[in-house]
Formats: sequence, C-alpha cells, structure tokens
Amino acid sequence: MAHDAKKFLFVSRQALIHDLAIQVQQEGHSVRYAVLSRADRDVADGWLEKVDSWEEHKDWADLIVFDDNDFGDACERLRREGRLVVGGTKYADRLEDDRDFGQAEMKAAGLTTLPCWDFESFDAAIEFIRKNPERYVVKPNGKAQNDKVLSFVGQEEDGRDLLLMLERYKKGWGAKIRSFQLQKFVTGVEVAVGAFFNGKDFVLPALVNFEHKRMFNDDIGPSTGEMGTSAFWSGENRLFRETLARMRDRLQGYAGYFDINCIVNARGIFPLEFTSRFGYPTINLQVEGVLSKWGEFLWALAKGEPFDLRTKRGFQVAVVVAVPPFPFVDPDAFRKYSEDAVVLFKKEIKEGLHPCDVKLVDGDWRLAGNSGYALVVTGSGPTMEDARREAYNRVRNILIPNMFYRTDIGERWTRDGDLLQTWGYLS
Repeated sequence: MAHDAKKFLFVSRQALIHDLAIQVQQEGHSVRYAVLSRADRDVADGWLEKVDSWEEHKDWADLIVFDDNDFGDACERLRREGRLVVGGTKYADRLEDDRDFGQAEMKAAGLTTLPCWDFESFDAAIEFIRKNPERYVVKPNGKAQNDKVLSFVGQEEDGRDLLLMLERYKKGWGAKIRSFQLQKFVTGVEVAVGAFFNGKDFVLPALVNFEHKRMFNDDIGPSTGEMGTSAFWSGENRLFRETLARMRDRLQGYAGYFDINCIVNARGIFPLEFTSRFGYPTINLQVEGVLSKWGEFLWALAKGEPFDLRTKRGFQVAVVVAVPPFPFVDPDAFRKYSEDAVVLFKKEIKEGLHPCDVKLVDGDWRLAGNSGYALVVTGSGPTMEDARREAYNRVRNILIPNMFYRTDIGERWTRDGDLLQTWGYLS
C-alpha cells in the first residue's frame, strides 16, 4: 500500500458502485464494500472485501462513500461526527424523491419549469384531461417512480391515448401508485447535464449526457431505467449555466454527482428531474472518461476542496449488456435462465468492461444478484462514431447466454448535436 493510501468504505443498497470501488482499490487504497440488499449480497464477490454492516466498519474508514439517494440522514449524521463522506443530504434526497418539491425548487432557483399537476386519484386525472385535452407525460411520485415501467409519454395531441392508459393503470396499479404527476409535453432534444459537487461548489468539467431509457432500438419497449448513455465533458457552457449553476447555493453540504435531465428546444431549457446520486451506467461512463485518480478525487469531494479533474477529450459511449429477467424483477426467471452463467471473452481483453451484477469465481466472471443487469461496456473516441465503434467492438468480444443490448447508443448525436449547437447551448 502506498504511503498516502486511504481506507474507503463503500455502501450500496443494491450493489451499484463496485466498478468505482474496484478502481479505487487498483489505485492502492484499502476498500471494504457493504451491500445492504440480500438479493445482491454476492455481487462483486472475489473483487472486493465484503462486509455485512457498514456501521461496524465506519471507525475503520477514512472516507465513506454512499451510492444512492436515500442515505441523506446517515450522511448528515456522519458529517456531524466529523467523518468524511461522499453522499447525500436530506434536501438532495428530497429533490429526487419528491417530484413536487423538486419542481418547486427548480422554479425558486430560476429554472424554467413545465406546467405540471399532481393527483392522488386516477379519476381526478382522467377528469382533468377531459377538460384540458393536450399531450401530457405521466410520472409516478415517491418510491413508485423507481418503477420506470409506470411512466408514460402521451402520443396524441388531445390526450386520448393517455385517458385509455390511465383507465388501465386504475385497474392494474390503483393500489401501487399512491400519487403521480401529469406534466405538459414539449418537443425538443432530451439532454442531461451533470457535475460533481464538493459540498460548496461544482467541480468542472460537466458531463453533457444523453440517456437511452427504453429497452429496444429507436426507443421502443419498456422503460428500463437505462440501456446506455452517450456523453462528452464540457466546460461552463450555457446548458450548465442555466441549470446546474443555479442550484449551487441550495446544494451546500452535498458531496457527489448531481445531474439535471432536460428537454431543450429553440425556446429554452426545460428541466425535467434531478438525480442527486451517482447515475447508472453514468458512473461506468465516468470511469471510462476520467483520467484523474478516483481515490484523490473522492477525497477532495468529501473535504470540500477544489480539484483539477482531468478527463478524456472527445466522446464516451456506455452500452448496458443484460440478460433475462431485466428490466423486470423475477428471481425465478433469473435462476432459470441466468444464475451463475459464465461471461466468456473471445479475446482476453477486459478494457472498457465494467462488472455489474457479476462475481469473480476462480478467475471466471459469473452472473450474480438477481436483476440480470450484467455488464456495462464503454468506449471513447475523438468523434461519437469512433466512441460507438470502440464500445461495440468490445461488446462483440463478450458471450453470455441470452444476452441482449441496444445497438444504437449514441446514434442520435448527429441530429441532437447539430440542434444543440444551432440553439447555442454548447457554447
């Protein structure tokens, strides 16, 4: 261990952050990893020292890293005890979990929000659309919003398709969705801008990124949370100034990655939602694109110190490689089709391969957990097409029974990039 090596404790609800933990360990630091979800306990076995209770190891750690957005309470308590933490605050948690609050905070910070209405009953929403026929997006509130399948983007200008959908939701999910939001639909380019925050200020460059949420090419099929992301690092452009920068004063105390997803058109930037945590597969994309040492960077974030973050020029692409039952949770289907399946490599090249729900057994990568979110594969290049080529060459080197992935991650850039440049958001 190097003389400036530190002890890092990574805490994860669903085994999401080990790609970063492995990076930090490879830099010579000591790492322990606590996974709280029972179903994901075996994920990352063989790579990292695993612990059951993170609380029992907090005295061992020099720095504790939380990977999700509902740890704000614990993070604030640890900071009060004088410990170094990368993770949330109660305020930042609420920005993401409570859509109403998030929208109100956007407005208060001077961001242009889209009109939205909250409902506690499907009947009230159906009545509202009948009286105000327009195109809307339905988004569940609170914990149900993790069930991305329940989000629905209306296609009809008079909201007819949405009325049908809400009638079905009422029958099938009436008990599951307690409250939800209707948001006015607006056309444009969907783009997110994120950056790391050190408790006081953003650390640039920012990451301009494009999510691909649906399961199949051309954005068809169920919403998965994410099937891939394309991105590039950028200095303080207009997109950053008119979104993230305006949240600076409100985020004081928060340490970690912070992202705002937006719809952008010639008329303006319309923020949709906050992500106040590491993003997935964004973190794998960042591991691909960041040249600085992660251990030093996380240390600076937790201490509130400025940091010269060095990143690759050009573009990065991340492709999610999944197996059944992803994107659904079905432990029986996972056991039947995917459990313990070996990830095979045609050539022994592991660059750009990021283990997700995988464990290391006698040198073999084997599927673990029960979600089927197997690997993220990344590539970089001076153009988006070069980054795509590298990522997909690496995907073709992998063999897993029943694996699937999208083949169009980053393709939209030709059109989206032109529009963003034309409208002046990247300058």
